[in-house]
Order: sequence, then C-alpha cells, then structure tokens
Amino acid sequence: MPTALLSVFDKTGIVELATALSEAGWDLVSSGGTAKALHEAGLVVTDVADLTGYPAMLGHRVVTLHPTVHAGILADLDDASHVADLQTHNIAPIALVVVNLYPFSDNPSIELIDIGGPTLVRGAAKNHAHVAVVVRPSDYARVIAEIQSTGAVSVDTRRDLATIAFTEIAHYDIAIARWMAAQVSVDESLPEHLLIGTQRVQELRYGENPHQSGARYRFDDATSWWDTAVQHGGKELSYLNLYDTEAAWRLVNQFASASCVIVKHANPCGVAVSTQGSIAQAYSLANACDPVSAFGGIVAVNRAVTREMAEALAPVFTEVVVAPSFDADALEVLLAKKNLRVISASAPSARHLDVRSIDGGLLVQNADAVNLDRSTWKVVTKTQPTAAQWDDLAFAWQVCAVVSSNAIVFAKDQQA
Repeated sequence: MPTALLSVFDKTGIVELATALSEAGWDLVSSGGTAKALHEAGLVVTDVADLTGYPAMLGHRVVTLHPTVHAGILADLDDASHVADLQTHNIAPIALVVVNLYPFSDNPSIELIDIGGPTLVRGAAKNHAHVAVVVRPSDYARVIAEIQSTGAVSVDTRRDLATIAFTEIAHYDIAIARWMAAQVSVDESLPEHLLIGTQRVQELRYGENPHQSGARYRFDDATSWWDTAVQHGGKELSYLNLYDTEAAWRLVNQFASASCVIVKHANPCGVAVSTQGSIAQAYSLANACDPVSAFGGIVAVNRAVTREMAEALAPVFTEVVVAPSFDADALEVLLAKKNLRVISASAPSARHLDVRSIDGGLLVQNADAVNLDRSTWKVVTKTQPTAAQWDDLAFAWQVCAVVSSNAIVFAKDQQA
C-alpha cells in the first residue's frame, strides 16, 4: 500500500483528505496535532515516532528530521541502488507528502521559523518524479479526485504541485530573511540582494490596456490602505484607477489643512489648500486650477466629504473620489452617479522604495522625501521671501515632488 505523510499547521480539509486516502488503501503517517486530529476522526494513523523509533524532542523542534522519513521521500525508485537501500533498512517509500508551514509572516519569531516542514517539502518537490507534495488545502480536491480515479497522482500534477511547493518555500524564506535583516542595526536601504515577497490580492479586469492582464500585489511584510478601503459605489477599479488614486491619496495626505488633489494620468492637475478649513472650497479651488484636465480625473480630499462638496463635484465627470469618510447626505448625492467610484480610506503608510522595471532587472531608489524643515533652506537671492511666499514655496515643493521629471509647478495662495 502507498504511504502518505501528513503534517500541517492549517488543518483545513486535512481530515477529508486523509479519509479519502484511507478509503483508497493508503497508509497514513503523521505527528503532533495532525495525528491527533486524524485519530479523533477515527482514522488509523502511524505516528512518526513509531516509524523512526525516536520521540519528538527539543520541544518538537526535531520530529521528522530522520533518515527513515527522508530516505522514504528522496528515494529514486528507478534506481536499483536506492531501492536496495530502502530494503536493507526496512524503509517504506513515501508517495505523498502533505505539509503546510508555520505562519511566520503573521507573527514573526524564531520559534515560527519552520525547519522540519520546509525540509519535507523540498525533499518531496525534488523527487516529484515519484512523490506528490501538497502545501495548500486548495489543492486537496484535485489530489483526491486523481487518487479516486486512478489510484495515484499523475506526473503532470506532481510537477505542478512541486512548482507550487518550491514557490511557497521561496516565499517563506524571503519573509524570514527580510525579518532577520530588520533585526540588524545597520541601515541598508539598498541591499546587495533585494528580496521581495508578494501576494496577489486582487485580479483586475485588465492592465493599462484591454489586451494586457493586470493584478495588484501586496508586499508580505507591508500593510496597505487598499486592504481596508471601502468602495461605496461605482464600477470596479481599473489598473489606471488604482495607479492614479494612489498618487492622489498619497499627496493629499501630506497636507495638514483641508486640501484637495486632482490627478490625471498620474500627475496632479489641480491641488489646493482651503484658507477657510472648508473641503468644498478646497475642491473648488483645485478644480479651478485646470478644469479641462480635471475632467475624468481622480479627486482626493483629506477631510470628510460634505454635501456642499458633493454637489459641486457631481456635475463634473470624475473617475474616483477618495476621502477619509463621507457625510450621509454627501454619499446620497455621489451614489446617484452610478459609474463614480466612491472610496473611503485610511492614510497611506510611508513609502521607502521606488521600483521600476527595466530589461533584465529593476531600477530602485529611495522614495523622495520632501524636507520641510525651513531652517535647512538657504535663500540665494537678495530678496527674502515673504511669509506667504515661504508657505507657497513649501506647498509647491510638496506638489513638485510627485510630478514627472522636467515639469513645472505654478503655485500661488496654496493653489497649484
């Protein structure tokens, strides 16, 4: 009978998988919490300790790290010498390894650096010619279907599962390496090896153009305002909507006073700070900067949207409006525009790196941080700026930092 080794942190679906294997005549080997769950489900399970002759030790740091386990996984059954070694040492080959890893990214710590799990996964994935490795509960169904249909997992599926497994291991190791690097006191913002672990969190209808596919990914160790943002109405956000909204929302959150930013094609075409603390005034001033370009743009404000602002915005074709919140009567006005995407969001986190792709690699730089400490500014003209001009210079510099290179920002009275 074929043997399956099951050792999972996430128990989702494991009893159903083990039951299907048992009904198909497979021997089950397990340990710890997984073995307990299977025993409680009434399944016959061999504990790893009984297989190896060694109990779990060092607080379960060492459980499956044993030749009996790994020889059974790594043996090339087409190699007569490997088969002879198994027979000499009375080791049964293992045809299926089901493992998922400690959730390190959820709560990074030394104790959540899994050793035995990744070792099992790497061994099984390496020997996918003879062993199937499953690291995601979402893949259990197809494994069950193949075993119930043919008694085994096909070579194509084994290869596919091995690819998934190596990807999961790489993803896991990157998270650990980034966490370890963060513990080091030396600041290395542009390290020799830039390790980036990401997770696809949103599939888009298409990319910049309909013939391009698109998706949003999140860095593993990052939080994103996008994940908690609430879309109250309107169509699904597109690739360009996301890109332009990010630019508008990041800029407007740099201002302390009631402000509005209107972005078109990733560049601000209208920015204004209200002199009266009125978000409606801020919108009207920003829109007046370039009403032609504002048509079809992204509107971001850093105060709750009032009915007054909503009524001013409603006649203007706008793709997205994003704000910390919306008054109930303002939402009523905006949601009447069925295609307008209405989003409430929290402030964005600080950005550390700017990354762009080039042929064969990436261009990486530290994010542009505007220095607003006026004590470090040097006036190189005989004429000193007035207090109002100082304010406009600081305002213009914040806007200029997000405008594409070689652009000019005209600013006066907190409008740009």
